[in-house]
Amino acid sequence: MNEQVPDRAERSGRLSATDWAQAALDVVAAEGVSAVAVEPLARKLGVTKGSFYWHFPSRSALLQAALERWEQVELDEVFAQLEAIADPRSRMRELFRKVAYEARSHVIYAELLKALDHPIVQPVMQRVSKRRLDYLVLAFRQVGLPRAQAQHRAHLTYAAYVGFLQISLQLRQPRMQHEEFEAYVDHVMKTLIPD
Repeated sequence: MNEQVPDRAERSGRLSATDWAQAALDVVAAEGVSAVAVEPLARKLGVTKGSFYWHFPSRSALLQAALERWEQVELDEVFAQLEAIADPRSRMRELFRKVAYEARSHVIYAELLKALDHPIVQPVMQRVSKRRLDYLVLAFRQVGLPRAQAQHRAHLTYAAYVGFLQISLQLRQPRMQHEEFEAYVDHVMKTLIPD
């Protein structure tokens, strides 16, 4: 998940569209959606703008590709890894742990929340949120909650996730020490995952 685009000295061959999309995601994580621009990215990657236009007709197309890449990794790969866990409660605990420690993913998500009015960002965030909520509802159903309770618990879980990101990244509250964060994650799991 934490792929970095190699610098020019390490790269052999031509840049791919995936290289450009990953570099754009790196910029989103570091500086936000509005900072994604062709010329600075080309300089960072050590290539000309011509390389960009070989793969994308516009900055918007690059941003779309970058967000689709993020969406695919965030949802398909993470959910696929979890499906290998047979026990529903163990699967949920692993989901909570995995989400708790994906710092880069949190930073990108928080930056995308800031740009919800962007016409490319908004539909991606709607899809990601819907799939995450649907996954959580199913997970809570699989541990035995009736549909209405599973939906409520899924919304509460997702609200806790987004709220924690806002407190941590947007409001820039002091980071918890490792032990304190571990205790927080354990508390969240005990509170939200039914016995």
